Amino acid sequence: MWDKPQQLNLLAALLALAAAGLLLAALFAWAARQPVFAIKRVMVTGQIIEVNPLHLEAVIREALRGTFFTIDLAEAQRAFSQVPWVRQAAVRREWPNRLVVDIDEHRALARWNDSALVNTAGGVFRADYDDELPQLKGPEGSAAEVAARFGQFRDLLAPLALVPQELTLSPRRAWAMKLDNGMVMELGREQVAERLARWVAFYPRSLGRLTRPAEYVDLRYRNGFAARASGLWQEGARAGGARREKRIEGTGR
Repeated sequence: MWDKPQQLNLLAALLALAAAGLLLAALFAWAARQPVFAIKRVMVTGQIIEVNPLHLEAVIREALRGTFFTIDLAEAQRAFSQVPWVRQAAVRREWPNRLVVDIDEHRALARWNDSALVNTAGGVFRADYDDELPQLKGPEGSAAEVAARFGQFRDLLAPLALVPQELTLSPRRAWAMKLDNGMVMELGREQVAERLARWVAFYPRSLGRLTRPAEYVDLRYRNGFAARASGLWQEGARAGGARREKRIEGTGR
């Protein structure tokens, strides 16, 4: 090869090009770390209601490292995502010296198993919250299913101006619910939405006539329900206008 000038010239050109590339890379790496490219503004966007601004400021002050070119966006995103009430965070650069942080907050739907909260998408998270919320309970991994059922039952009960306050899915996958008027309902394991819809349709002609709400309603019947109210009429009803049975409960029950 040494006696072939063309190959030597090509090799020299390649080496010069590689050296120039390394030099440019080194210059860029040096320039990218200079204060002139420091991030001078962080803009937080999104509907911020529960997130504490002081927590965001702490992340900006303590977790953001580097300049406009060298900051690790993935690491910054993880830091913001760990702030209480933040469901998701997206971080991006905006020329010439700004960082934009898009915050998506959790929207609390209910309390979950006495130890956490569940959001409107069925995700479980932990955060401080003092206001009253419905209570959802279920086996591990069932939060999304229970949250979806809660929304479905709430919509079904809306015509009666009744609101679920507690909803429980047992380990045997049986559903139970407590309403805001104190009524406890057993819905069973199968066709629970259909059973509840049938009860809602029949309610004005049965329990809706009572002067006080029933204490307990059992919907675990194929075509009807049973109810109990201390000191009041108790009705077992068959959907579609079938036979009714009435009897008075003893006041001690």
